[in-house]
Amino acid sequence: MPATFNSTTLLEQLQQQVSRLLEQVTENLAHLPAPVLQLPPAQHKWSAIQCLEHLNTYSRHYMPQLAKAIQKGQQLQQAPAATFKSGWLGNWFTGIMQPKPDGSLPMRMQSPKSARPRPAPDVTMVMSTFITDQQQLVLLLQQARTVNLARQRVPTTLATWVKLSLGDTFRFFIAHEERHVLQALRAVGHPIMNN
Repeated sequence: MPATFNSTTLLEQLQQQVSRLLEQVTENLAHLPAPVLQLPPAQHKWSAIQCLEHLNTYSRHYMPQLAKAIQKGQQLQQAPAATFKSGWLGNWFTGIMQPKPDGSLPMRMQSPKSARPRPAPDVTMVMSTFITDQQQLVLLLQQARTVNLARQRVPTTLATWVKLSLGDTFRFFIAHEERHVLQALRAVGHPIMNN
């Protein structure tokens, strides 16, 4: 069942989620030595830095697309609407991606080969890129307040013809980030706290 949100409240909540993710990574992961961040917790499991590299892969697709959608909305002078109604597909994607309050996942899924991280990515580069991307995402969420979240469509990584509204893309993308930051924290044995 698609959900309806107050547009300003939704963007504020998403911004808080991104700020919290950035804080979790900078406080609990960024200071750890490279060998700890590169150590998988078990065979066939990703290390903490692989989790972040996976997120960087998605940022390379979604960040320019989000910026482009906002810019187009501004050019077309599409005034922001007071409410945003999620589409059924965007709401479903977000629902299966979003970790539950206890940190458990609603559904396990396999990452596509193109988004799987290398065995030992460069820790400094991956961490720096992740932090920069999150700071940029906060700015995009602020800019999104000037446009209608439902009018612009964003192509997904699934296929160029599978598009979500700007609002749903933010929701899905940030839920995906939450999922893998939790995975990164677990990889180094950090206790997962309820939000």
